[in-house]
Amino acid sequence: MIVNFEDMMAGGMVAGNGVAPAPADSISGFDKGMKTLESMSLDDLINRLVSGLVDFAIHLAIAILVFYVGKFIITKIYNITSSVFIRRRIDRSLATFVLSLIRIVLYFILVITVVGILGIETSSFLALFASAGVAVGLALSGTLQNFAGGVLILLLKPYKIGDYIEAQGYSGIVKEIQIFSTIINTPDNKQIIIPNGGLSTSSINNYSKEEYRRVDWSVSIAYGDDVDVAKAAILDMLRSDDRIVVKYVEDDRKMRADRKELEETSDNDDAEPEAAVEPVEKKSWIKRVFNSRKKVTVISDRIEAEHAKTLEMLPKADRSPFVALGVLNSSSIDITVRAWTRSEFYWGVFYEMNERFYKELPEKGLHFPFPQMDVHLNHINS
Repeated sequence: MIVNFEDMMAGGMVAGNGVAPAPADSISGFDKGMKTLESMSLDDLINRLVSGLVDFAIHLAIAILVFYVGKFIITKIYNITSSVFIRRRIDRSLATFVLSLIRIVLYFILVITVVGILGIETSSFLALFASAGVAVGLALSGTLQNFAGGVLILLLKPYKIGDYIEAQGYSGIVKEIQIFSTIINTPDNKQIIIPNGGLSTSSINNYSKEEYRRVDWSVSIAYGDDVDVAKAAILDMLRSDDRIVVKYVEDDRKMRADRKELEETSDNDDAEPEAAVEPVEKKSWIKRVFNSRKKVTVISDRIEAEHAKTLEMLPKADRSPFVALGVLNSSSIDITVRAWTRSEFYWGVFYEMNERFYKELPEKGLHFPFPQMDVHLNHINS
Protein backbone atom coordinates (compact mmCIF):
# COMPACT_ATOMS: atom_id res chain seq x y z
CA MET A 1 0.00 0.00 0.00
CA ILE A 2 1.37 3.40 -1.02
CA VAL A 3 0.84 6.28 1.47
CA ASN A 4 1.16 9.89 0.36
CA PHE A 5 3.37 11.90 2.75
CA GLU A 6 1.50 15.15 2.06
CA ASP A 7 -1.79 13.49 2.88
CA MET A 8 -0.35 12.33 6.22
CA MET A 9 0.84 15.82 7.05
CA ALA A 10 -2.56 17.28 6.17
CA GLY A 11 -4.21 14.74 8.48
CA GLY A 12 -1.91 15.74 11.34
CA MET A 13 -0.17 12.37 11.79
CA VAL A 14 3.43 11.40 11.36
CA ALA A 15 4.17 7.71 10.77
CA GLY A 16 5.19 5.92 13.92
CA ASN A 17 4.47 8.72 16.43
CA GLY A 18 1.01 7.43 17.47
CA VAL A 19 -0.47 10.96 17.77
CA ALA A 20 -4.18 11.27 16.98
CA PRO A 21 -5.07 13.60 14.08
CA ALA A 22 -6.09 17.17 15.04
CA PRO A 23 -9.73 18.19 14.53
CA ALA A 24 -10.31 19.27 10.97
CA ASP A 25 -12.65 22.13 12.00
CA SER A 26 -10.04 23.83 14.18
CA ILE A 27 -7.37 23.55 11.48
CA SER A 28 -9.67 24.85 8.79
CA GLY A 29 -10.83 27.71 11.02
CA PHE A 30 -7.27 28.68 11.81
CA ASP A 31 -6.33 28.54 8.13
CA LYS A 32 -9.29 30.69 7.19
CA GLY A 33 -8.35 33.23 9.86
CA MET A 34 -4.79 33.41 8.65
CA LYS A 35 -5.91 33.80 5.04
CA THR A 36 -8.32 36.58 6.11
CA LEU A 37 -5.52 38.43 7.89
CA GLU A 38 -3.22 38.03 4.89
CA SER A 39 -5.87 39.40 2.58
CA MET A 40 -6.64 42.40 4.81
CA SER A 41 -4.89 45.68 4.33
CA LEU A 42 -3.22 47.59 7.16
CA ASP A 43 -6.05 50.13 7.29
CA ASP A 44 -8.67 47.39 7.59
CA LEU A 45 -6.67 45.70 10.35
CA ILE A 46 -6.34 48.95 12.30
CA ASN A 47 -10.05 49.70 11.87
CA ARG A 48 -10.97 46.25 13.15
CA LEU A 49 -8.66 46.58 16.17
CA VAL A 50 -10.07 50.03 16.97
CA SER A 51 -13.62 48.72 16.63
CA GLY A 52 -12.83 45.84 18.97
CA LEU A 53 -11.24 48.14 21.54
CA VAL A 54 -14.18 50.54 21.39
CA ASP A 55 -16.62 47.63 21.83
CA PHE A 56 -14.63 46.31 24.79
CA ALA A 57 -14.44 49.81 26.32
CA ILE A 58 -18.22 50.17 26.03
CA HIS A 59 -18.80 46.79 27.69
CA LEU A 60 -16.25 47.65 30.38
CA ALA A 61 -17.98 50.98 31.10
CA ILE A 62 -21.37 49.26 31.30
CA ALA A 63 -19.92 46.58 33.61
CA ILE A 64 -18.41 49.24 35.92
CA LEU A 65 -21.70 51.16 35.96
CA VAL A 66 -23.69 48.00 36.70
CA PHE A 67 -21.24 47.08 39.47
CA TYR A 68 -21.54 50.41 41.29
CA VAL A 69 -25.32 50.60 40.81
CA GLY A 70 -25.64 47.03 42.07
CA LYS A 71 -23.38 47.80 45.01
CA PHE A 72 -25.57 50.80 45.89
CA ILE A 73 -28.72 48.68 45.70
CA ILE A 74 -27.16 45.90 47.80
CA THR A 75 -26.18 48.43 50.48
CA LYS A 76 -29.71 49.82 50.57
CA ILE A 77 -31.25 46.36 50.77
CA TYR A 78 -28.82 45.50 53.58
CA ASN A 79 -29.68 48.68 55.52
CA ILE A 80 -33.43 48.25 55.06
CA THR A 81 -33.29 44.62 56.19
CA SER A 82 -31.16 45.59 59.18
CA SER A 83 -33.67 48.31 60.13
CA VAL A 84 -36.55 45.84 59.91
CA PHE A 85 -34.68 43.39 62.15
CA ILE A 86 -34.02 46.15 64.69
CA ARG A 87 -37.66 47.25 64.74
CA ARG A 88 -38.86 43.66 65.04
CA ARG A 89 -36.28 42.90 67.73
CA ILE A 90 -35.06 39.83 65.86
CA ASP A 91 -32.53 37.71 67.71
CA ARG A 92 -28.98 39.00 67.21
CA SER A 93 -27.60 35.66 65.98
CA LEU A 94 -30.37 35.22 63.41
CA ALA A 95 -30.07 38.83 62.22
CA THR A 96 -26.30 38.56 61.75
CA PHE A 97 -26.60 35.28 59.87
CA VAL A 98 -29.40 36.45 57.56
CA LEU A 99 -27.67 39.76 56.79
CA SER A 100 -24.41 38.00 55.94
CA LEU A 101 -26.23 35.50 53.75
CA ILE A 102 -28.09 38.28 51.90
CA ARG A 103 -24.89 40.21 51.24
CA ILE A 104 -22.97 37.15 50.00
CA VAL A 105 -25.76 35.98 47.67
CA LEU A 106 -26.38 39.44 46.21
CA TYR A 107 -22.68 40.10 45.62
CA PHE A 108 -22.30 36.70 43.97
CA ILE A 109 -25.19 37.50 41.59
CA LEU A 110 -23.66 40.93 40.90
CA VAL A 111 -20.22 39.51 40.08
CA ILE A 112 -21.70 36.87 37.75
CA THR A 113 -23.72 39.59 36.00
CA VAL A 114 -20.67 41.84 35.54
CA VAL A 115 -18.58 38.95 34.21
CA GLY A 116 -21.34 38.12 31.72
CA ILE A 117 -21.45 41.73 30.51
CA LEU A 118 -17.70 41.59 29.82
CA GLY A 119 -18.32 38.66 27.50
CA ILE A 120 -16.73 35.96 29.68
CA GLU A 121 -18.51 32.60 29.77
CA THR A 122 -20.17 32.19 33.19
CA SER A 123 -21.27 28.56 32.94
CA SER A 124 -17.82 27.36 34.01
CA PHE A 125 -17.96 29.54 37.14
CA LEU A 126 -21.38 28.21 38.08
CA ALA A 127 -20.27 24.61 37.53
CA LEU A 128 -17.18 25.19 39.67
CA PHE A 129 -19.18 26.66 42.54
CA ALA A 130 -21.76 23.87 42.32
CA SER A 131 -19.13 21.14 42.49
CA ALA A 132 -17.37 22.91 45.36
CA GLY A 133 -20.68 23.17 47.22
CA VAL A 134 -21.34 19.45 46.84
CA ALA A 135 -17.83 18.57 48.06
CA VAL A 136 -18.10 20.86 51.10
CA GLY A 137 -21.57 19.53 51.89
CA LEU A 138 -20.36 15.93 51.91
CA ALA A 139 -17.34 16.79 54.07
CA LEU A 140 -19.34 18.81 56.62
CA SER A 141 -22.54 16.77 56.90
CA GLY A 142 -22.56 16.86 60.72
CA THR A 143 -21.74 20.55 60.82
CA LEU A 144 -24.48 21.28 58.30
CA GLN A 145 -26.93 19.37 60.49
CA ASN A 146 -26.03 21.65 63.41
CA PHE A 147 -26.29 24.63 61.08
CA ALA A 148 -29.79 23.61 59.95
CA GLY A 149 -30.77 23.02 63.58
CA GLY A 150 -29.52 26.48 64.53
CA VAL A 151 -31.57 28.07 61.75
CA LEU A 152 -34.69 26.20 62.92
CA ILE A 153 -34.12 27.25 66.53
CA LEU A 154 -33.61 30.89 65.56
CA LEU A 155 -36.73 30.87 63.39
CA LEU A 156 -39.11 28.81 65.56
CA LYS A 157 -37.75 30.16 68.88
CA PRO A 158 -38.45 27.22 71.25
CA TYR A 159 -36.33 29.21 73.71
CA LYS A 160 -34.56 32.55 73.83
CA ILE A 161 -31.64 34.11 75.66
CA GLY A 162 -32.39 34.26 79.39
CA ASP A 163 -34.75 31.25 79.47
CA TYR A 164 -34.13 28.40 81.89
CA ILE A 165 -34.25 25.16 79.89
CA GLU A 166 -33.55 21.47 80.36
CA ALA A 167 -32.32 19.49 77.35
CA GLN A 168 -29.81 16.78 76.44
CA GLY A 169 -29.35 15.94 80.12
CA TYR A 170 -28.36 19.51 81.08
CA SER A 171 -30.30 22.38 82.60
CA GLY A 172 -29.43 26.04 82.92
CA ILE A 173 -30.00 29.57 81.66
CA VAL A 174 -29.53 30.16 77.93
CA LYS A 175 -26.58 32.54 77.57
CA GLU A 176 -26.14 32.60 73.80
CA ILE A 177 -27.73 31.03 70.71
CA GLN A 178 -25.19 30.57 67.95
CA ILE A 179 -25.59 29.13 64.46
CA PHE A 180 -23.98 25.78 65.31
CA SER A 181 -24.50 25.49 69.08
CA THR A 182 -26.32 26.85 72.12
CA ILE A 183 -24.46 27.95 75.25
CA ILE A 184 -26.15 27.55 78.65
CA ASN A 185 -24.97 28.33 82.16
CA THR A 186 -25.83 25.86 84.92
CA PRO A 187 -27.02 27.10 88.34
CA ASP A 188 -23.46 26.67 89.66
CA ASN A 189 -22.20 28.77 86.69
CA LYS A 190 -20.69 26.04 84.55
CA GLN A 191 -20.81 26.72 80.82
CA ILE A 192 -22.31 23.94 78.68
CA ILE A 193 -22.10 24.03 74.85
CA ILE A 194 -24.80 21.89 73.19
CA PRO A 195 -24.86 21.30 69.39
CA ASN A 196 -28.01 22.63 67.75
CA GLY A 197 -28.57 19.48 65.70
CA GLY A 198 -29.63 17.47 68.73
CA LEU A 199 -31.57 20.35 70.26
CA SER A 200 -33.69 20.82 67.15
CA THR A 201 -34.78 17.15 67.09
CA SER A 202 -35.13 16.36 70.80
CA SER A 203 -37.43 17.36 73.66
CA ILE A 204 -36.76 20.67 75.43
CA ASN A 205 -38.22 21.61 78.79
CA ASN A 206 -38.49 25.41 78.88
CA TYR A 207 -39.28 26.59 82.40
CA SER A 208 -39.45 30.26 81.35
CA LYS A 209 -41.76 29.97 78.34
CA GLU A 210 -45.04 30.42 80.22
CA GLU A 211 -45.84 33.62 82.07
CA TYR A 212 -47.42 31.82 85.06
CA ARG A 213 -46.50 28.60 86.84
CA ARG A 214 -47.94 26.48 89.64
CA VAL A 215 -46.03 26.05 92.90
CA ASP A 216 -46.53 22.78 94.80
CA TRP A 217 -45.86 21.96 98.47
CA SER A 218 -46.46 18.95 100.66
CA VAL A 219 -46.95 19.94 104.31
CA SER A 220 -46.94 17.16 106.89
CA ILE A 221 -48.71 17.40 110.25
CA ALA A 222 -48.94 14.91 113.07
CA TYR A 223 -51.84 12.54 113.71
CA GLY A 224 -54.23 14.10 116.19
CA ASP A 225 -53.82 17.65 114.83
CA ASP A 226 -56.89 19.43 113.45
CA VAL A 227 -56.77 19.24 109.65
CA ASP A 228 -59.31 22.05 109.21
CA VAL A 229 -57.18 24.40 111.30
CA ALA A 230 -54.13 23.52 109.20
CA LYS A 231 -55.98 24.09 105.92
CA ALA A 232 -57.38 27.43 107.06
CA ALA A 233 -53.96 28.60 108.30
CA ILE A 234 -52.25 27.65 105.04
CA LEU A 235 -54.95 29.36 102.95
CA ASP A 236 -54.57 32.54 105.00
CA MET A 237 -50.82 32.54 104.36
CA LEU A 238 -51.28 32.08 100.62
CA ARG A 239 -53.96 34.77 100.32
CA SER A 240 -51.86 37.26 102.28
CA ASP A 241 -49.08 37.07 99.68
CA ASP A 242 -49.59 39.57 96.86
CA ARG A 243 -47.65 37.40 94.41
CA ILE A 244 -50.19 34.57 94.55
CA VAL A 245 -52.98 34.54 91.95
CA VAL A 246 -56.32 35.09 93.69
CA LYS A 247 -58.59 33.35 91.16
CA TYR A 248 -57.95 33.98 87.46
CA VAL A 249 -54.62 34.45 85.72
CA GLU A 250 -56.18 36.94 83.28
CA ASP A 251 -57.36 39.16 86.13
CA ASP A 252 -53.96 39.01 87.82
CA ARG A 253 -52.22 39.94 84.56
CA LYS A 254 -54.54 42.92 84.03
CA MET A 255 -54.12 44.05 87.63
CA ARG A 256 -50.34 44.02 87.38
CA ALA A 257 -50.38 45.79 83.99
CA ASP A 258 -52.61 48.56 85.41
CA ARG A 259 -50.37 48.90 88.44
CA LYS A 260 -47.26 49.16 86.26
CA GLU A 261 -48.91 51.76 84.04
CA LEU A 262 -49.91 53.79 87.09
CA GLU A 263 -46.34 53.68 88.43
CA GLU A 264 -44.92 54.77 85.07
CA THR A 265 -47.42 57.64 84.88
CA SER A 266 -46.47 58.86 88.33
CA ASP A 267 -42.78 58.65 87.46
CA ASN A 268 -43.34 60.68 84.30
CA ASP A 269 -45.23 63.34 86.27
CA ASP A 270 -42.33 63.68 88.70
CA ALA A 271 -39.74 63.85 85.93
CA GLU A 272 -38.59 67.15 84.48
CA PRO A 273 -40.17 68.26 81.20
CA GLU A 274 -38.16 67.33 78.14
CA ALA A 275 -36.45 69.93 76.05
CA ALA A 276 -38.10 71.08 72.86
CA VAL A 277 -37.36 68.89 69.87
CA GLU A 278 -35.52 70.60 67.07
CA PRO A 279 -37.21 70.53 63.66
CA VAL A 280 -36.03 67.66 61.51
CA GLU A 281 -34.52 68.45 58.16
CA LYS A 282 -36.80 67.44 55.32
CA LYS A 283 -35.38 64.55 53.33
CA SER A 284 -35.57 64.01 49.62
CA TRP A 285 -38.07 61.53 48.23
CA ILE A 286 -35.28 59.04 47.48
CA LYS A 287 -34.14 59.03 51.11
CA ARG A 288 -37.73 58.78 52.30
CA VAL A 289 -38.25 55.71 50.11
CA PHE A 290 -35.13 53.92 51.34
CA ASN A 291 -35.27 55.09 54.99
CA SER A 292 -38.98 54.66 55.61
CA ARG A 293 -39.82 53.60 59.17
CA LYS A 294 -43.49 52.77 58.68
CA LYS A 295 -44.59 49.70 60.53
CA VAL A 296 -45.20 46.80 58.18
CA THR A 297 -48.01 44.43 59.03
CA VAL A 298 -46.67 40.90 58.84
CA ILE A 299 -48.73 37.75 58.45
CA SER A 300 -47.34 36.40 61.72
CA ASP A 301 -48.73 39.41 63.60
CA ARG A 302 -52.18 38.77 62.20
CA ILE A 303 -51.95 35.11 63.16
CA GLU A 304 -50.95 36.04 66.72
CA ALA A 305 -53.82 38.52 66.95
CA GLU A 306 -56.32 35.90 65.81
CA HIS A 307 -54.81 33.39 68.23
CA ALA A 308 -55.19 35.88 71.10
CA LYS A 309 -58.83 36.45 70.21
CA THR A 310 -59.43 32.69 70.18
CA LEU A 311 -57.85 32.34 73.63
CA GLU A 312 -60.04 35.13 74.97
CA MET A 313 -63.13 33.18 73.90
CA LEU A 314 -62.12 30.16 75.97
CA PRO A 315 -63.51 29.88 79.52
CA LYS A 316 -61.21 31.11 82.27
CA ALA A 317 -59.46 28.45 84.35
CA ASP A 318 -59.81 28.76 88.13
CA ARG A 319 -56.32 29.19 89.62
CA SER A 320 -57.34 29.79 93.23
CA PRO A 321 -55.01 28.45 95.95
CA PHE A 322 -55.74 24.77 96.59
CA VAL A 323 -55.27 23.04 99.95
CA ALA A 324 -56.48 19.48 100.63
CA LEU A 325 -55.57 16.38 102.61
CA GLY A 326 -53.34 14.43 100.27
CA VAL A 327 -51.88 11.26 101.82
CA LEU A 328 -52.22 9.41 105.10
CA ASN A 329 -48.69 8.22 105.73
CA SER A 330 -47.51 5.84 108.41
CA SER A 331 -46.41 8.63 110.77
CA SER A 332 -47.82 11.84 109.23
CA ILE A 333 -50.75 13.45 107.49
CA ASP A 334 -49.57 15.07 104.23
CA ILE A 335 -51.47 18.14 103.05
CA THR A 336 -51.23 19.00 99.35
CA VAL A 337 -50.81 22.73 98.71
CA ARG A 338 -50.92 24.38 95.27
CA ALA A 339 -50.79 28.01 94.20
CA TRP A 340 -50.18 29.94 90.97
CA THR A 341 -47.76 32.81 90.55
CA ARG A 342 -45.73 34.55 87.86
CA SER A 343 -42.67 32.64 86.66
CA GLU A 344 -40.22 35.24 87.99
CA PHE A 345 -41.74 34.86 91.49
CA TYR A 346 -41.63 31.04 91.51
CA TRP A 347 -38.60 30.34 93.70
CA GLY A 348 -39.20 33.33 95.96
CA VAL A 349 -42.74 32.16 96.70
CA PHE A 350 -41.61 28.55 97.15
CA TYR A 351 -38.87 29.20 99.72
CA GLU A 352 -40.61 31.99 101.61
CA MET A 353 -43.76 29.92 102.03
CA ASN A 354 -41.72 26.99 103.32
CA GLU A 355 -40.31 29.30 105.96
CA ARG A 356 -43.73 30.65 106.89
CA PHE A 357 -45.16 27.13 107.18
CA TYR A 358 -42.39 26.21 109.60
CA LYS A 359 -42.78 29.34 111.73
CA GLU A 360 -46.54 29.97 111.74
CA LEU A 361 -48.14 26.52 111.79
CA PRO A 362 -46.81 25.64 115.27
CA GLU A 363 -48.43 28.87 116.54
CA LYS A 364 -51.80 27.33 115.54
CA GLY A 365 -51.16 24.28 117.72
CA LEU A 366 -49.96 22.08 114.86
CA HIS A 367 -46.98 19.76 115.03
CA PHE A 368 -44.54 18.48 112.44
CA PRO A 369 -44.09 14.70 112.72
CA PHE A 370 -40.87 12.78 112.50
CA PRO A 371 -40.23 9.03 112.18
CA GLN A 372 -40.71 7.21 115.48
CA MET A 373 -40.03 3.68 116.60
CA ASP A 374 -41.61 2.08 119.63
CA VAL A 375 -39.35 -0.44 121.37
CA HIS A 376 -40.94 -2.87 123.86
CA LEU A 377 -38.71 -4.74 126.31
CA ASN A 378 -39.97 -8.02 127.65
CA HIS A 379 -38.47 -9.07 130.98
CA ILE A 380 -37.75 -12.78 131.15
CA ASN A 381 -37.41 -14.21 134.63
CA SER A 382 -34.43 -16.48 134.84
